[in-house]
Amino acid sequence: MLLIDGAGTLEDLFQYCDKNKIQFIDLKSIDLLGRLHHVSLPVSELSVETFSEGVGFDGSSYGFLDVESSDLVQIPDVSTAITDPFRREPTLSFFVNIHSTDTKRTPFRFDVRRICKKAEARLRDLNIAENVLMAPEYEFYLFKNVRFSSAEDSSYYFLDCEEELHHNAYQSVNPFDKYDEFRDEATQLMKSLGIGIRYHHHEGGRKAQQEIEATFNSLLVTADQCMLIRYLLYNLAERHTLRLTFMPKPVYGDAGSGWHVHQFLTREGGSIFWDQNGYASLSKIGLYYVGGLLKHARSLCAFTNPSTNSYKRLVPGFEAPVSMSFGPSDRSAAVRMPSYVCHQQKARIEYRVPDGTANPYLALSAMLMAGLDGIVTQQDPTAQASDSHVQVAAEYADKAKAGLPRNLDEALDALEEDHDYLINGDVFDEALIQKWISLKRKESSSIAARPHPFEFHMYFEV
Repeated sequence: MLLIDGAGTLEDLFQYCDKNKIQFIDLKSIDLLGRLHHVSLPVSELSVETFSEGVGFDGSSYGFLDVESSDLVQIPDVSTAITDPFRREPTLSFFVNIHSTDTKRTPFRFDVRRICKKAEARLRDLNIAENVLMAPEYEFYLFKNVRFSSAEDSSYYFLDCEEELHHNAYQSVNPFDKYDEFRDEATQLMKSLGIGIRYHHHEGGRKAQQEIEATFNSLLVTADQCMLIRYLLYNLAERHTLRLTFMPKPVYGDAGSGWHVHQFLTREGGSIFWDQNGYASLSKIGLYYVGGLLKHARSLCAFTNPSTNSYKRLVPGFEAPVSMSFGPSDRSAAVRMPSYVCHQQKARIEYRVPDGTANPYLALSAMLMAGLDGIVTQQDPTAQASDSHVQVAAEYADKAKAGLPRNLDEALDALEEDHDYLINGDVFDEALIQKWISLKRKESSSIAARPHPFEFHMYFEV
């Protein structure tokens, strides 16, 4: 569980290390693309200066800076301290804040955790709500063995799975569900580290697709917990000699893996999205928030679905959204309003577009900024539509004209044209957005230039 809360002191931390015979301090940081990195220090190197001066590292290796001028420092965030369950020696682990190397240790503008903090501050500055709460669903596949290669003269992948269900796989029971105990173990591990879990079950994919759903938390804590959940699941899979992937579409013709994010804004402990008499029991503010997500859905995809594989999931027939639509209980819509929510405390919406290739700090912040823009500009998707829930959603989707992007390049094009809502309040940096677009363009072009194995099947003997 979390060791130090907002009232904790460095003295408490040092005493904890001594009492529990901590041997190493591990600093975990996140690069621009959302990958986790770490550096370990003997506990003897831990001092007050560690939390003021920081530990230096190469920012160019994180995609932040050019190699000619790449020095940065990372300063541990005391409130994120946990004992790492996968280190042999007793190790205390922290997420870090990234700073420049000037004497003031100025916060680094591309630090993705800082962007979350600024998005949350933007919400409060607008006096719309006190907080945003988010709860993602983590969908992933487990395989017994995985092999893949992409060389100049060969390219292939091979997935070996102990499961291949020939019936509806959603919430299958054991012995057909072979990994319920894996999910049990993962859930207990997460709970021991302070991560709330609502439930877990077998997902719809017939080759061992899993789902674990987290409970609600603030934006930054949700993003931190996302990285920690990934870390725990990858390590647990390794311990069980399994291969785990959050790829949106690893299996052709089977269900894709999303990263659906339930979310709502709060004031005085209750959801301000609630109105018993509103469309799908949503208040005007809730509808405006939905309108903002839909208005910016295409550009949001550059952060929420930032891989070429993402768009193999966003196709018809697999309960994945393909258009900028919304509706109660509609699992094919971009925004779903859960119909089983029946009181103010839990009134929320679910954004179903994102997937696990997202950098959670950028994706969650971008979602909030889109929703806030919808509130500020009063983007009501139900305006001038009929009273029928189905008809309202259908009419909106028809008026939206363009659906979600069909590929990564379309999403990046949309981000280039539509990102003012992200830089409002100086939350996202224009240079960061351009850096992101450049990095993702390289990914897209590198894949487009390579022959695909199925192309040999179709064209080799032309």
